[in-house]
Order: sequence, then C-alpha cells, then structure tokens
Amino acid sequence: MLHTSDFDFELPPELIAGCPLERRDASRMLVVDGPRISDRHIRDFVEFIRPGDVVVFNNSKVIPARFMAAGHEITLHTAENKKVWWGLCKKFMRIPVGTKLELENGVMIKVLDKNSESGLKIRFLCDDVFETLNQVGKMPLPPYMRREELPDDRERYQTVYADPVGSMAAPTAGLHFTPELMSEIEARGAKIVKVTLHVGAGTWMPVKTEDLSQHKMHSEWCCITEEQAAIINNATRVIAVGTTSMRTLESAAMDAGNFGAAGRVVPICRNTNIFITPGYKFRATDVLLTNFHLPKSTLFMLVSAFAGLENMRAAYRHAIAEKYRFFSYGDCCLLFKKDSD
Repeated sequence: MLHTSDFDFELPPELIAGCPLERRDASRMLVVDGPRISDRHIRDFVEFIRPGDVVVFNNSKVIPARFMAAGHEITLHTAENKKVWWGLCKKFMRIPVGTKLELENGVMIKVLDKNSESGLKIRFLCDDVFETLNQVGKMPLPPYMRREELPDDRERYQTVYADPVGSMAAPTAGLHFTPELMSEIEARGAKIVKVTLHVGAGTWMPVKTEDLSQHKMHSEWCCITEEQAAIINNATRVIAVGTTSMRTLESAAMDAGNFGAAGRVVPICRNTNIFITPGYKFRATDVLLTNFHLPKSTLFMLVSAFAGLENMRAAYRHAIAEKYRFFSYGDCCLLFKKDSD
C-alpha cells in the first residue's frame, strides 16, 4: 500500500522561485533517464527531439481568478457554466446561501451553495464574467509564493500559446517555451499538438490521507480533438509538456482501452479525475517535461510513477544540492519513462 509520506522530502525554502527569470528560455533542465542524471538547459530540449515525435502542450489560458467581494477574497476554480462558478474562500461557512456580495467594479455575485470541499458556489450577476474578471481579478499565483501579483505576472504566468480561457493555475512546464523554441521543435521533424485541460483546484490541494487509495482527486475538463488524436496515434514517441498534458493523454488512453481502440488515444472532451501513482501503466506518454513539484503532492506522485520513485528521489536530491529553482516559476526536468517492471 502506498503512503503519502513515501513522497515527502525536505526543500530549503530559498529554492522556491518567487519570480520568473528575465527570459522564458533561461531555465535549467535536469535530465532524468533511469538512474542517469545530467544538468542541461531548456534550450537543449530540441536536442532530444527526433523526427516523428509529437510534442503535446496544454494551451489552457489562466484567468485572473482571484478577486475581492465585500471584504472576502475568492479564488475561482471550477465553472458550471459561463456565469456559475465554484470558488475557494476563507471563512466561507460564515457567508449565508443567498447572500449578494459586491465586487470592486460594482458587479454583484450571489452565493448559491457551499460545501467543505469546493467552497462557495456563486453566480455572477453581469453579462460578461471574463470582462469583469479582467477588471477586478488578479492572477491566481500559488500560495507558496507568498506575494501579491506584480504587473509582469499577467504576461509571465501565461504560456505564449495560451488560447481557451479556463485555468486557475498555469500549466507551468509550458512557461519555458518561446515561439522560437517551438519553431525549432518543428524544424527537427516533430509535430506539435495543443490539447486543453483547464487546471482546477486539485493542483494545489494537499493530500489529506496517509492511505493514497482514500484520496479524492478534483475533476478538471480536458479535450483532445479527433484530428489531434490521429496525429498522436501516428507518433513514434509522444512527449508531454507538463503533467496536465500527460493527464489529458492518459485519460484519453484510458478511454481507448475501455473502447478496445488500437491507437494510443481516442478523442476526448470530458472531465477527468485521473490519479496517477506508482504502479500505473502508461499507455500514451513516452517522455515528460515538467517543473519540480511539492513534497507529498499528487504531481510528485505522478512523476514518481513515470520515472520511478527512487530515481525521482535521487533527482530531487541532486536538484537541491545544485540549487535548482523549484515550483511554478522554477526550473524543469526532462523525464524518460522507466522500464516496465
């Protein structure tokens, strides 16, 4: 049985990246191939690309999801429709259902429901929710940054290819990429596919149970089109940029297995709550580029499943010793799938 404590490690707080580097492509990249570790740079990523590869990015765009409402700070995380959202809020149980709260631009929201897992369910009493959020919202920086939004965050906590709005956290592995670096990927004979997974509350939610089988993952909406699935299924290798891309791919692979499909994936547009831990058999993904993750997090469990728990423990010890920058604005690592047991 797996335990949450199996995925714990000590991280010096000074290694948490509070701000982005001046250039997106200035980050270091730790390459982990089984027990072999090497120190590289994100600009070296293209050296690992082969003709026939498909590189999969998550193009979800971060919304300025954090805002004040009558003295309460609310961070949206899941949309039920264009005007009804769930949001996290401290002391939300003190706010009665039916209460109307005023935002800084005069727009009103109404509390429709609340629960201990998801916080407040609210309705925006306006025509355009995203325009309202652009006026009053702030980028939902992770709590561990312990700072307010800076002007640069509007651009830097967003990938250069972000398109459909819907995430309350950035798919951070993609933050390292510039248009030039993406052009180099295609020049190497690889194809780029941009799938969508709208990142929700689960990305920051701590695992509260020691027995991992008791942990409940939050659902997030994801999509791979029929055309994208065909490209992925014709790949010699699939390289996922970010854990959200991988979770989308593996969710589509799960459906492929359920339908008896021959390829890696089938088209998919649905919610997923896939929880990947050691012992999971990867069907869609061969290589993963990802940032460094929090101790005891579902994402560190995912990378441990992919590259091997002992390999990841050794890699993180090396990264700490070499003072790599951790988490959303930090450095990245390129992971190769461990050999099957």
